[in-house]
Order: sequence, then C-alpha cells, then structure tokens
Amino acid sequence: MSRNLRAALVLFLLAPLVGEFVLGNIPLSEIAAIIVLAPMYGGGALLIREIARRTGRGWPTMLVLGLAYGVLEAGLLDQSLFNPSFEEYEFQAVTPVPALGISALNGYAFIVGHAVWSIGVPIALVESLAWRRRTTPWLGRTGLVVFSLVFLAGSALVFLILLNEEGFMATPAQRIGAAVVVLALIAVAFLIRPRAAVARRVPRPGLVGVGTFVVSSAFVAVPEDWTGFGLKVALTVVAATALAWWGRSTGWGAAHRFAVAAGALVTYTWVGWILVEKSAGALIAHAVLVVLTWAFLFVVRQASVRVGS
Repeated sequence: MSRNLRAALVLFLLAPLVGEFVLGNIPLSEIAAIIVLAPMYGGGALLIREIARRTGRGWPTMLVLGLAYGVLEAGLLDQSLFNPSFEEYEFQAVTPVPALGISALNGYAFIVGHAVWSIGVPIALVESLAWRRRTTPWLGRTGLVVFSLVFLAGSALVFLILLNEEGFMATPAQRIGAAVVVLALIAVAFLIRPRAAVARRVPRPGLVGVGTFVVSSAFVAVPEDWTGFGLKVALTVVAATALAWWGRSTGWGAAHRFAVAAGALVTYTWVGWILVEKSAGALIAHAVLVVLTWAFLFVVRQASVRVGS
C-alpha cells in the first residue's frame, strides 16, 4: 500500500472516530458503527482535503468547506438542525428561532463543531503525520471517483437510517434553504485565494495548544441561552482571526498546526465523559479510547517535532 493511500485511509477512519466516538455520542463498545459512519464522515473529510489541495487552496478553504459539510450533515442528512427531538434530545428548547425551525445555539454548535472537529482536526493530524506530502493529493483520479461514490452512498445510508429511526423529515423550505447555504459556502470557499506568507512573530506551539484547548473548551461549555450563543460566535471570531493572522507567518510551522489540532481534540476527550452512555461497559470502553487518543497525539507530536517548521 502506498504512503498516500495509507494517509487517505487513516483520515477516512479518524474523522468518524473524532466526530462521534471521542465526543462520546457513540461508545467505543459500538465500534461497528464506524462501518456506517466512515463513508460519510471520512469520505467528506477526505474529499474536502483532496479538492482543496488539488486546487492549490489551504486551510481557509478547507474550513469553509467544513462549514458546508456541517450544514449538509445537520440540515440534509441527519436533519438534527431541524428535528425538535433528535435522538430524544430537545435541542430546540433553547434559543429557538421559530421562523427557521432551529435552535440558534445548537444549530451553530452543530455546524461549527463539524467544521472544526469532524473535518479540520482529523485533516490537520493526518497531514502532520504525512508532513512532507501535506499539500499534495493523496488520491489519483480513480481513487477520487471511488471515494466520491463512497461518500454519496454513505450519506444516503445515514439519511435513510435516521429517517426510519426518527420518522422526521424537514419541510421543503428548510431543505431548500439548507441546500442553498451549502452551495453558497462552497462558492465562498473557492473565492478565497492563497496569500503569500509574511514575516510575523507567532506564539510558541505550547502556548498555541493551550490557548486552543481553553478557547475550544469554552466554546462547548457556554451557557445554553442567548448569552451562550453570543459567546460561541465571539469565540469563533477571535479564534479564526488569530489563526488567520498567525497562519500567514513564515514562522508558523508543523508544531503550531499540530498544537491547534491537539488542543481541540483534547477538549473532546473531556467532553466525551459528559456525553457518553453511563454504563460500565461504555465507560470502560471510553476510557480505553481516551488513552488511545492521547497515545495517537503523542505519535503525531513526535512526527511534527521531527520535521520542525
């Protein structure tokens, strides 16, 4: 197996592991669910990464495409954005927006959460492992077609499974609106042009990692009210502005990129203890997953240290 294909497969599996299992939505004891989830999560992350790198784009494009993915999944596939009792959670009980049939706070959390943790973090970590090939495509034309079909099939499967389980279908206006937003975000993503790096001071990687952990932890821990919604938006703006500013520096390197991804992932390792099913088997399995997650971060860190900046 080629190194490129190996990197692609690692990303394919890592995206659902971070997006669902480390988060605690699904315990590691139900790892078989990855067969259903990987084509949608992993396929989405891999296609976003491949398309961005093939067109010479970078992280701004990938993260905006991640937002498009978040709207696609939450609005059109699992429909958690519009379902008032998705998986028996009353998500729309807080910060409701009746005209749209959504919760402002939870809808924002779903979309940004997918962009950052389901898409951005896995891509950043796998690119840190494959650092010298981080900006080159990992798939040939055949592989791109195959994974595109896998993504479409996996997305359709998730939609049908949840439609059967939830018995919920968003209104035509909601589905059309979500589709328009997805297309608009894709257009915005490709309007972003790469900009030349400039000489600019950046914080040490350790400070970047700690800062990312603090900001991402605050993002998930805000009060579930309109104040919390405002804080989520403010934290997103601050983080995006800081990363955009530092990311254009010639001093921003492998260790910094790893630090951002690691800080965000460590946040999920504590959030998972809150969300995971409170049974002995699920808790033991989650403890194993947390240990494996930290071990994986150690391996990636060693790789990022070797390549330096």
